[in-house]
Amino acid sequence: MVVKTTLLNCLAAAIPGGDRVVSAEEVFELKFPHPDWVPMQTRQSGLEGTGEIRLRDLVKESLRMRPSRILVGEVRAEECMDLLLALNSGLPGMCTLHANSAREALMKMCTLPLLAGENISARFVVPTVASSVDLVVHLGLDARGVRRVNEIVAVPGRVEADIIEIEPIFERRSDGLVWTGGLPHRLERYERVGVDVHRLLNAGPSRLGAS
Repeated sequence: MVVKTTLLNCLAAAIPGGDRVVSAEEVFELKFPHPDWVPMQTRQSGLEGTGEIRLRDLVKESLRMRPSRILVGEVRAEECMDLLLALNSGLPGMCTLHANSAREALMKMCTLPLLAGENISARFVVPTVASSVDLVVHLGLDARGVRRVNEIVAVPGRVEADIIEIEPIFERRSDGLVWTGGLPHRLERYERVGVDVHRLLNAGPSRLGAS
């Protein structure tokens, strides 16, 4: 999942209190109420050139803390590989990264893991991203400089000619954020936590205004 920090805070605030949350960031920006949350921050090397703690190190360390969910601040390098492996193992998680669209965000998630080593290939990364990511939320600035949700897409898990298929769920039009009629995939995951996606989307109007 791809969101800016403010939205990530809002989403994280809805995590059940019984879940153990571990977060990793370069700068502490996440701030949400939760009784079992372990926040971790990177550290630069000292004058002697030692003591550096990279974001990739924190992602690896978080997996040893028996988390129920993992949150990673801005992903920009090889730490994407470790996050991808965690998501692929079934551990729920969210992250932020910079991209111009939901499609480009997925492309970036397929590219960054290649920085982890020469033995990492796109043949492994692309299908792993497709099977590990459920939703992508893309935010952008409008003409007035206000950041809004531009689109929400589902990732069905299918790959065609090395391109990950996506299904739009919400997209921004002139009259606001509009439900396209699409649905998230893997609905059983929502049902396990008591969320009826069909009822939720059909309960109100398809147009959500300009929010």
